[in-house]
Amino acid sequence: MNIILLGYPGSGKGTQAKVLSQKLGMFHVSTGDIFREELAKKTPLGVEVAGYLSAGRLVPDKLVLEVLKARLGAETRGLLFDGFPRTVEQAESLDAWFESRGQSIDAVIFLNVPEAEVARRLGARRTCSGCGKIYNVITNPPAKEGTCDVCAKPLLTREDDKPEVIARRIQVYKDQTEPLLAYYRSSGVFREADGSLAPEDVAGKVAAMFPGKA
Repeated sequence: MNIILLGYPGSGKGTQAKVLSQKLGMFHVSTGDIFREELAKKTPLGVEVAGYLSAGRLVPDKLVLEVLKARLGAETRGLLFDGFPRTVEQAESLDAWFESRGQSIDAVIFLNVPEAEVARRLGARRTCSGCGKIYNVITNPPAKEGTCDVCAKPLLTREDDKPEVIARRIQVYKDQTEPLLAYYRSSGVFREADGSLAPEDVAGKVAAMFPGKA
């Protein structure tokens, strides 16, 4: 079984992917984690990815797919994609890859969270100015407001967590992803889950979509 999780930044994709991959016995595919592995091992693909990242450029679709194929080619478990693909072009390439393996995407689950809630969640992140530990003032606040539990340094709001930047991130996501949602809606495997619920409730509802698997 192969599943794609889609949703806004802040919709809880990463959290749900970790829980669901354990519940359903699947391999959690996070492009960020796979990039970091390739970079750490200094593979030829990793070196190529590093060149784009160090220049502050987006890694091209073709290279993203090459990295994924290299990492996932021998994986025998079902694949649970966390926030990938991001564009219709990536989706078409992923479909072609699965087809070449005699497989397909079994479900695409959109974690639907209202924009206002997404903005609230993203704006709640705080980062320690000393050790870099990340907090969320809603779900994981520090013991003392504005101060890191680990090193007692002040907590900061990162530039990309400020309201005007969050609004831009949401708009970019909508521009990229609305065509992707339409692409998957027409495929017959599209499903939707209420991502505004508590994380454990979301996980329970998604797992219930696959009776007998969890």
